[in-house]
Amino acid sequence: MSNSSFTTITAKPAPQETQSCWSCGTMRAAQFCDSCGKVQPPRPVDYFSFFGLPRKLNLDVSALEKDFYELSRKLHPDLNARSASQEQEWSLQQSSLLNDAYRTLKDPIKRTHYLLKLEGVELEEQSKSATEQARSSGQLKKQIVPPDLLEEVFELNMQLEELRMQKKMGEDDPALLEEIGKQRLELEQKNEALLDELKTDWKVWDALIDREQESQPVSEDERKRARDKMVDLLNRRNYIRNLVRDVSEVLEN
Repeated sequence: MSNSSFTTITAKPAPQETQSCWSCGTMRAAQFCDSCGKVQPPRPVDYFSFFGLPRKLNLDVSALEKDFYELSRKLHPDLNARSASQEQEWSLQQSSLLNDAYRTLKDPIKRTHYLLKLEGVELEEQSKSATEQARSSGQLKKQIVPPDLLEEVFELNMQLEELRMQKKMGEDDPALLEEIGKQRLELEQKNEALLDELKTDWKVWDALIDREQESQPVSEDERKRARDKMVDLLNRRNYIRNLVRDVSEVLEN
């Protein structure tokens, strides 16, 4: 299986940006009316649109945080405690959506995953929950092993198995512990390097979005190449992250 493997899903359409306020009829913001201040019913928008942002990956996180707290104050359910029950419900829904959007967009990895999902790409599952589910069902979890790590991972897994056997027998090999600890550190450094590489790919993606906003043509092949590169890096990073977790569990148990 290619290490850029992904599953295609249906991409979400861009939301309609203008709607009228249910209370005063003027044009509303996504969350509340700029004219009368009434909280508006939630509408299906992606997290970027919720904050009025283009679907770009280089974000000003400080500005995002400022917008989050400002919206939190305006949408807080306590401010609408005396409103009609329907408005209270809308306030709760909008606040929940705000929190979800902020948690996703402020995190660089979650933000990239989410953007790819909007683009119709779902990464292969590499999570701890998937590992536990695979173990309970007796099925093998999908693993996308980076080709350049195959030999290294094979050797590391042999060392981990040896360490597990030693622990069961109550033995201790300081040299083996030191070697595995060194490999964990190297894997953590590789993960950080992959994050830096991913940020370079963000610039490529954002440049495509800038071109589209300037009404310049962007081919689907260009978008696909940019998506595939990010998918490849995220799959590599997910694999290494889980490998580090597995190593830590053996060392600490």
